[in-house]
Amino acid sequence: MKKFSLSMTAVVYTWSFILIACSAQITPINTGADGVALKGYDPVAYFTLGRPVKGQKEFQFEWKNAKWFFASSEHLTLFQENPETYAPQYGGY
Repeated sequence: MKKFSLSMTAVVYTWSFILIACSAQITPINTGADGVALKGYDPVAYFTLGRPVKGQKEFQFEWKNAKWFFASSEHLTLFQENPETYAPQYGGY
């Protein structure tokens, strides 16, 4: 009976862990009503140019349910290759 109780406890803990892990939400990105992140500014420019630069609609990428605009195709490519490096921390909040 003790073995059954221990194995049942293990099953409950395992399923609890799985359910919690599966219910974790993606960190939302702070966007306007239009779904655009950073009010249309290029997130890569902050790192490469050290200043804010308005992005262009022709260089856009959707990531984490937000539209990201970039000043150039090079910046778009850099972001696509590693968005976590260039996206603001905590979803931009």
